[in-house]
Amino acid sequence: MSALQKIQSIREALNTALVARDWGVIGELDLACRAELDDIVQDAGHDERAVKENLEALLGVYRQLIDIASVERQSLVDEMSNISQAKNAAKVYHLFS
Repeated sequence: MSALQKIQSIREALNTALVARDWGVIGELDLACRAELDDIVQDAGHDERAVKENLEALLGVYRQLIDIASVERQSLVDEMSNISQAKNAAKVYHLFS
């Protein structure tokens, strides 16, 4: 399998993992993607047009990944804030009961 085919395969797997919000798999695929990109950069024998198309598609996946990760992160921050507020309210309640 060529490096470009591996990139396509990784991109498809990233899409699947992104839909499932499987952050562990996404991390592993990201590392694999970086290794394949290094191979592509070092090997000048690839069709530039195919490389460009694959990298643009991969960039689209990473944009989605960043957007979704940002939303998920903010959701966690909000949840942690709510938990903290609930703990503080419980402490105040216990002071006056």
